[in-house]
Amino acid sequence: MTDASENSSADDKVAVVIVAAGRGARAGQANGPKQYQSIGGHAVIAHTLEIFLAHPRTSEVVVAIHADDHELFRQAAGANAERVIAIMGGATRQASVRLGLLALRGHAPGRVLIHDAVRPFVDADLIDRTIAAIGDREGALPALPVADTLKRESAAGVVGETVSRNGLHAAQTPQGFPFWPILAAHEKAHHLGKMDFTDDAAIAEWAHIPVKIVPGSPDNVKLTWARDIAMADQRLSGERARFPDIRTGNGYDVHAFEPGDHVTLCGVAIPHDQKLSGHSDADVGLHALTDALLATCGAGDIGTHFPPSDPQWKGAASRIFVEHAARLVRERGGRIANADITLICEAPRVGPHREAMTAALSQMLAISPDRISIKATTNEKLGFVGRQEGIAAIATASVVFPGEVPE
Repeated sequence: MTDASENSSADDKVAVVIVAAGRGARAGQANGPKQYQSIGGHAVIAHTLEIFLAHPRTSEVVVAIHADDHELFRQAAGANAERVIAIMGGATRQASVRLGLLALRGHAPGRVLIHDAVRPFVDADLIDRTIAAIGDREGALPALPVADTLKRESAAGVVGETVSRNGLHAAQTPQGFPFWPILAAHEKAHHLGKMDFTDDAAIAEWAHIPVKIVPGSPDNVKLTWARDIAMADQRLSGERARFPDIRTGNGYDVHAFEPGDHVTLCGVAIPHDQKLSGHSDADVGLHALTDALLATCGAGDIGTHFPPSDPQWKGAASRIFVEHAARLVRERGGRIANADITLICEAPRVGPHREAMTAALSQMLAISPDRISIKATTNEKLGFVGRQEGIAAIATASVVFPGEVPE
């Protein structure tokens, strides 16, 4: 029987279950469970939470913690403890995931990501790939092809055979699924007493839910041993010791008005008695931002990548240009820290649409809304803007690139 709340689920909502109830004995207990040990000056779980809470596609985040760890979690998560739903986990990873899914039942998300708290180096691109691969009845598993030669040990403790690695992959998290099918699979396994599944893709396989493999990340390591914690701390501490390489790019654009019924600004269509003239959708704000992003990595300007003489860009949505520029920045190791756009026009009014513009930019750039600023001003009736002949925009982007290690 279908749960009534299933019919009201919002397919665009992607909830998250983070599993953090383990004791982590293999990493040693001298400094507490491994999810609370410090790497780079913060607890492992704090790094993991920050990544998912900052991602523009995620909604509710449930964290399954051990009954003894409430104070540990509160201290480790800091202000983010108030932004998540903390629940008591179970005796096994499988039990904790089930309880996390049950805690999301009332929120009725369309999709859910399930992630190990001790994988703190997951990144936004991997999260995006996993979300994109989740179907109505299909899960997604980030994984890496096995590179090592595999040997099967015999009962005598010697090599019994060499195992072909063709088609073998090492599974990672976050693993993504349509919410209601994976919840039903966990409930069925629980009621049948089947508690030996090591990950959620295995439960999905048992429940005949297809799981698509998507490219994992070699950086997305699971911290299992004490040595893993030490290496993670060294990695993050080394990153802090680098000289910061923070670059700022500026962009400016202007488009004239022509007859029409709306303008598109920062990805939002606004009713107006004119429209902006241009080869694409003439989104002056996004054009300025594209130039600002490209400037941070010396990649030319918007015309270099999308020449107005090319007919394929006629009427194109300008978010294509921004997403292309953001991808180039990330391919060069950059992390977009801030985007600031000022729209200069007498009309239309921008204020009522600022929230929608911010949400659109948050998706395009894969950064949180608090890193985006959209402002508007008039030109005090002066010049072409003052005569309402067009709209101008100024954009500034700040990007953090990997710095140099001091000698």
